[in-house]
Amino acid sequence: MPINKPADAKYKLNTLIKNRWSPRAFENKSVDNEILNSLFEAARWAASCNNSQPWRFIIAKKENSEEYAKALSCFNENNQKWVSTAPVIGFIGAYQLMLGDKKSRTYFYDTGMAMSQFTLQALEYDLYIHQAGGVLLEEIKIKYDVPDDVDIICGFALGYQGEADILPEPYNERELQERVRNPIEDFVFTNSFNKDK
Repeated sequence: MPINKPADAKYKLNTLIKNRWSPRAFENKSVDNEILNSLFEAARWAASCNNSQPWRFIIAKKENSEEYAKALSCFNENNQKWVSTAPVIGFIGAYQLMLGDKKSRTYFYDTGMAMSQFTLQALEYDLYIHQAGGVLLEEIKIKYDVPDDVDIICGFALGYQGEADILPEPYNERELQERVRNPIEDFVFTNSFNKDK
């Protein structure tokens, strides 16, 4: 049975947020294009500075073996061991946003908003996403002819949750670990920034 890991929340949470976590084991089951487009539609409606919508997605589906192998080769060696279980893999990047002659600090933030909405929409279909920073940025830039003014931010694996025992060690053990979060008091301040936390 796939593992459920609902957040041990102190306060009320939206059900999708409560159930979101990042598995590494995915079922060998294709994701319909209509469903994928629903996820991209959710990303499309994310908020962004000046409605700039800087996010850009690159995806590959396992049924297209050539595209999939190309994308998989752009993850680092360790991540390839579990990313390869997912039926859809890809990368998210962002156009560097200029406000006048200065680069805006918001384009990464905006793209995170889009990815968050993409992730929560996925859960509507019992799809899970694991985002991965361990990608080969220069390889992605070269293999996908990414423009110089686009920053690749991370990779991701998407699919229906699979069984932990399909994963090699140590990933099968990590799949079973409890989810842990810092208490609210550690990151919410009032009068001054708490430098002890």
